[in-house]
Amino acid sequence: MGDAVLRGSRSDVVEGVTVERRAPLETGPEAVLKADGMILGTTENFGYMSGALKDFFDRIYYPCLEQTQGLPYAMFIKAGNDGTGAMSSIRRIVSGLSWREVQAPVLCVGKPDGSLLEECENLGLTLAAGLEAGVF
Repeated sequence: MGDAVLRGSRSDVVEGVTVERRAPLETGPEAVLKADGMILGTTENFGYMSGALKDFFDRIYYPCLEQTQGLPYAMFIKAGNDGTGAMSSIRRIVSGLSWREVQAPVLCVGKPDGSLLEECENLGLTLAAGLEAGVF
């Protein structure tokens, strides 16, 4: 799913947008502060986001709280249950950060198929194109 999102965000139809793929455990506040948008990806673990994504939020929350308000974001979730727990936990945190969800999440329950991977690719493409066009 992450590869499909990345492929979409780096599409040839979008120019002038630099895309970085970063693991949550390797991403700190400095990366968030320089970002114009974020796509958050996680597995659903025990009805919650992954521990790595939660750790990311724990480390960036206060350093980014005032400076990243309005940051456009989207998310994709590989769910073991129904994904709603992971989705709502992410939304609670980004709501506190005052980030702006600009696309509906892509939720995968079970094995990702071709149409779901296409949704992931479109997620990346739409966010990148929206940033390029100044829509977000």
